[in-house]
Amino acid sequence: MKALLSRAPGGPETLELAEVADPVAGKGELLVAVTACAINYPDVLIIEDKYQFRPERPFAPGGEVSGVVEAVGEGVTGWAVGDRLIALTTSGGLAEKVAVPAGRAFRVPDGASMIEASALLLTYATSIHALLDRGRLQAGQTLLVLGAAGGVGLATIELGVAFGARVIAAVSSEEKAAAAREAGAHDVLVYPRAPFDKAQSKALADLFKEKVGPNGADVIYDPVGGDYAEPALRAIAWEGRYLVVGFPAGIPRLPLNLTLLKSCDVCGVFWGAFTMRDPRANQAHVERLFSLWGEGRIRPRVTETFPLDRAGDAIAKMAGRAAIGKLVVTIGG
Repeated sequence: MKALLSRAPGGPETLELAEVADPVAGKGELLVAVTACAINYPDVLIIEDKYQFRPERPFAPGGEVSGVVEAVGEGVTGWAVGDRLIALTTSGGLAEKVAVPAGRAFRVPDGASMIEASALLLTYATSIHALLDRGRLQAGQTLLVLGAAGGVGLATIELGVAFGARVIAAVSSEEKAAAAREAGAHDVLVYPRAPFDKAQSKALADLFKEKVGPNGADVIYDPVGGDYAEPALRAIAWEGRYLVVGFPAGIPRLPLNLTLLKSCDVCGVFWGAFTMRDPRANQAHVERLFSLWGEGRIRPRVTETFPLDRAGDAIAKMAGRAAIGKLVVTIGG
């Protein structure tokens, strides 16, 4: 089979399309013929050895796939050859076939797009866990979403609207603002590019405060980090929840006196660990996502597709923070 391999640490340009042996379904696994693989920020990090997990090389990046079951491993029940699924793989998704743990696979509803399905799990499941379990978001509350035009940002907008929140989207360009509005954001602000000096940081904080209103944001969803974090935190409501999701702009240092003054919480969101520690709760979230998708209240926004031999271009676009919505590599029919 063909796979896009990382043989040494480096950027997307170091990836190599190669012929490798087909994987097999081990105990507790499913062998999947991959239809599509969504690209996510961990794919940028994992090939540079900057991610939490470092697979043994050579390996194919790609942690989120849709596909069709080709073989069922020992001890697996409830699955049959020909079943359609989405699954989490950590790595290995940018290949024609991949073996996945059956416990990390979810059946795709009949009639659902397999390309869109490949883009559902990491974004929407991260966001529903963040908003409900960590952010305790309630209808009528104000939700501020940073990096709101990325895959996880657009998912958070849709979910916030579905849960009855007033959603304020923060983005870095007018093009991204249009995408956030299309996803249902009630208001949008376009912020400048970091880095910021002290005066620029204060100006951004004032802009956040103006948009969220005098009571502040009850929940702030931050998949960006860097110099954007402190200005956003300054716009939080009394007893608000600041959700730490990711750091493509760098790891921020927050002044903890702000948390005292607002009596607010800074909450880490590590969805991957949550799925391992509480798989039943994650399963319930995924089932709810499928229901919302079926009702038309959410829909994975795949804005660009790439063939397998150009998957490195998709990773490079993600690394450059140029993606709007989700980028997906199409592999099988």
